[in-house]
Amino acid sequence: MNNDLPRKIYILDTNVIIHDPNALQRFDEHDVILPIVVLEEMDHVKKGLDELARNVREASRQLDELSLACEDLSKGCPLPGGGHLFFELSNRSTELLPDSLSMGSADNRIIAVAMSMQKEHPNRHVILVSKDINLRIKARALGLRTEDYRSDRIVTDLSVLPSGKLRLDLNTWETMAESMEILDHDHGNHFIITWPNTMALPYKNSFVILPGDREIAMRCGEINADERRVHLLDTMSYRHERHAVWGIQARNLEQNMAMNLLMDANLDLVAIMGLAGSGKTLLALAAGLHQTLDMGTYEKILVTRATVPMGQDIGFLPGTEREKLEPWMGAITDNLSILLGDEAQNISDILGQNRIEIAALSYARGRTFTKTWLIVDEAQNLTPHQMKTIVTRMGEDSKLIILGNNAQIDTPYLTAHTNGLTQAVSAFADWEHGGHIALKASERSRLAAKAVEVL
Repeated sequence: MNNDLPRKIYILDTNVIIHDPNALQRFDEHDVILPIVVLEEMDHVKKGLDELARNVREASRQLDELSLACEDLSKGCPLPGGGHLFFELSNRSTELLPDSLSMGSADNRIIAVAMSMQKEHPNRHVILVSKDINLRIKARALGLRTEDYRSDRIVTDLSVLPSGKLRLDLNTWETMAESMEILDHDHGNHFIITWPNTMALPYKNSFVILPGDREIAMRCGEINADERRVHLLDTMSYRHERHAVWGIQARNLEQNMAMNLLMDANLDLVAIMGLAGSGKTLLALAAGLHQTLDMGTYEKILVTRATVPMGQDIGFLPGTEREKLEPWMGAITDNLSILLGDEAQNISDILGQNRIEIAALSYARGRTFTKTWLIVDEAQNLTPHQMKTIVTRMGEDSKLIILGNNAQIDTPYLTAHTNGLTQAVSAFADWEHGGHIALKASERSRLAAKAVEVL
């Protein structure tokens, strides 16, 4: 390598390659070093059927193509961004590690490679990239520059993630009201208003909360971006008993917004983010049962989720696919017991009599879900690739309900910036056939609400 080049040198940890098999394409004009121990670790997980194994096999194919196209590996393999990929094979780095760090550890061998590169190229920035926090801390303690792998981030700032609602203050609303055009007043409040230039236009199917003694949520219909004209529509009040869905009433304004989205047959995708106990699963099941059994809009309800344990894994589970999934579907069966009451004697009766299926995420590939009300629970534990797999399985006359809470991520190396839930909310925020709402209030119990607040 040429020491005069200003390009940085990135040393990649194994988890970067496993997490994103296209990671080698993300470093622009800079050089990338892949320690040989990374290839050894990849070899240990390549034979599985899960997503990690698929990612490793995809990364291996890319490395194979790069190395085959390279005339001299010692001079580096050209990367798409203009940099070069080098494989670090030497053992010169072992003597640089402190005696307290064993070379038997793969992490320590990767750190040793970074220390060796830093010593050989003092005029260039040598950066160790890893998603392992402890590895980064250990490397920084040894004087190395480290970075988290951030190229997989869907959003850089979670505050810009759409919430699905906007609360207007009194002054703003009074200014808007001056341009108000009232439509179809006999059948509800339909307004067309001019949106201020100082505020970003809302998305279609998002909600605007009007100020006043009794807060009212209006739903955004057609939006004329050129003239900045927004059509605000009245919403159905599911907070009244006469409009209860399968016996469930919305307990707050946000739940009422969610129910309006769930009950809209023109929407193909609804994403509901919310804190623990905010009612995501209960509302989704109630709306699904009503539209499947009462209205006949859908033929079945299908529920799936990522099978990621919150704590220590209890090991393999016996039985059929349904029996294996029953412990993971506790939230579903608990809510079905509330909805079905005395009818819910056991899981088999609940599922069979009410046209409800539970399915493992692993078996979604290759399937097509038609006339299906599909609920994806705990979506914060899905990778973007898994989310794409599910969304692309949706067939005609189906509806996808994505539920999740970014504060309860149990999957290693996934964050609120990088998971499939954030990807779905961001990607479909402005789609006319999609809707999204974030629930803030916990309605499970006063204890659960207090726990969300103080714990």
